[in-house]
Amino acid sequence: LRTLQPEDLGYLAEWAEDPFTERMVGSEFLAVYKHVYDKDPSFYDACLTDTTQIVLVVEANGGWDKPVGLARLFNIHLLEGYAFLEVMLTDPRAVRRGFGVEAGKLISYYGVDVLGLRRIEAKVYEYNRLSTNSLRRNGFQQEGILRKAGYQDGQYWDMFVFGILRDEIDEQRRKAKVYLPLEGAEGDAREPT
Repeated sequence: LRTLQPEDLGYLAEWAEDPFTERMVGSEFLAVYKHVYDKDPSFYDACLTDTTQIVLVVEANGGWDKPVGLARLFNIHLLEGYAFLEVMLTDPRAVRRGFGVEAGKLISYYGVDVLGLRRIEAKVYEYNRLSTNSLRRNGFQQEGILRKAGYQDGQYWDMFVFGILRDEIDEQRRKAKVYLPLEGAEGDAREPT
């Protein structure tokens, strides 16, 4: 993950026109860029000065010539300690490779560690199994259904509501801990204590 840069606006313009991204995510972020700002460069400054969101770009390791998506925390409420999560993969080659899971995990860690959030929420269209599975892999629990709350393809769809608490994020982090060989001969690095 890296911060949004002015040169990323070209990618945003491309993603805002992509029917697959629109159908799977229905991103308000991209809709505002496309319809409110009319893809104007001032959108970048608006993102930087908006204290209610953190926008990060998802980049893959070698072999990719452009970013593969976005991860963001939005509607951040520092006093109450919660925010909403949105992760979108915009390159079809990046789907099912763990980028969405990893991006969601890392930005959630940022929310807890840096912003001091105690809760993160996400909403997913009922037909978006990839996002549903990604959230579950990161420890999010389905907390409810907003009946016919989303509109795509000329019809209304249920939205699944997911949430995770700080202690659940910490537990996920403990489960995912990587044990590296220690310098010197103390202990067996393959067996965590």
